[in-house]
Order: sequence, then structure tokens, then C-alpha cells
Amino acid sequence: MIKTEALTKHYGTLTAVDAVSFTVSPGEVLGFLGPNGAGKTTTMRMLAGFINASSGRASICGHDVDTDSLAARACLGYLPEGAPAYGEMKVRDFLNFIADLRDLRGAARTRVTAVIERLQLQSVLSQSIETLSKGFRRRVGLAQAIMHDPPVLILDEPTDGLDPNQKHEVQTLIKEMSSDKTVIISTHILDEVDAICTRAIIIARGRIVADDTPQRLAARAPSGRLDDVFRSITV
Repeated sequence: MIKTEALTKHYGTLTAVDAVSFTVSPGEVLGFLGPNGAGKTTTMRMLAGFINASSGRASICGHDVDTDSLAARACLGYLPEGAPAYGEMKVRDFLNFIADLRDLRGAARTRVTAVIERLQLQSVLSQSIETLSKGFRRRVGLAQAIMHDPPVLILDEPTDGLDPNQKHEVQTLIKEMSSDKTVIISTHILDEVDAICTRAIIIARGRIVADDTPQRLAARAPSGRLDDVFRSITV
């Protein structure tokens, strides 16, 4: 489970995230939507423990992100914006490095091979990450996020840079994993929300302005389209 209570982040006089509260339960895929600068990535970074909140609190699987950080991160798979990695490392070496960091040993080590096959990375294992296309770098980033089979996934633009077939494969993977995981994804692709999300939160100017199923949100517009609701709320 993911829970936030009045989560807030200030940068000087700028309030990037303003008292955001929500809960995401196992089996839910939450689409986190908003225009650029709305506070989506900042919220996800606070949840992942990458930056500290100015006030409020967040927890992952019952572990406070600030006071019980290691336990919270052990439950979490995080794909950050841009999927940063060590560019000079070969893909195989990087994924083995991640497995070592996650202390995957014995039978658990087979996760490396399983993830490589699931994300179709066999053809680039000997390449350095800096030579990969944007799509392959994104897939490597997703591979490290799911390597330890975490109960919670926070994925910032998981299909960014992928071609239509690859997007469909990743969307299918997320739907398959959601049966026993808690998932948040941020995306600018509203069709993706309809395809894989059970719930959507729209954030604008650091505040939650809508929280409902994609279908009920879409029904707010005469056209019945989620993108029309999104535009009307965030302008």
C-alpha cells in the first residue's frame, strides 16, 4: 500500500506539491496525471525517498519513507524520469549489479534471466547503456525496477520512448503485475490511462483536482473523452 498525508514540498517561495493526500491499495493501478510542472514527478520522488518532504508524511507498505527509509525502499521498485543508469556499463553487468544491490541470491538470482526475457533485452546485453536507443534504455530502467519483484511500483512515464508494439508489451506487463502489486504510473498518454489504470488522479498547481476511475472522469465531459476532462480541469 501507498499512503500520503498532506505531503508538501516547497522550493523557496514556490510550493511544488501542496498538501497532497491519497491512498493506493494492492491491485490498483493509479494513473497520475497533470500538465508539466504540476507536481507529479516531485510527488513520486518524495514517495521513493529521493527527496525529502517539507511537511506531511508518506509510507510504503506501512513503512514511513523518512523514518524507516530502508524498509520502505526494499518494498519499492522505482523507474525515475529519464531512467538514469551508468552509461559506461554493459546491460548485462548493470542488471547483475542491480541484483547484487538487491541481494538476490540462489534461486532468487533467476529473476535476472526472467526479467531480461520478459523485457526482450537479450539482443543488447553486450552493449553499453550509453549506446542504446531511448526505448531500450527505458526497458533497462524498467528491468531494474522490477528485478526484486517488489510489492509496490512507482513508474514515471514507463512507456516514454517506446514504439507502439513495445508500449503495448509494457502496458500488458503492468496489467499482469498489478494483480498482486500496488502501482502508480505517471503518463501524458491518456489512452494509456484507459488501457491499464483502475483509477486516475489529476494534479494541477501542486494540488489534487480530481480522483476517480478513468471511466467516471471521462463521463464528466459531453464528449465522454478523458482528454477533454483533463484539459478542462488543468487549464
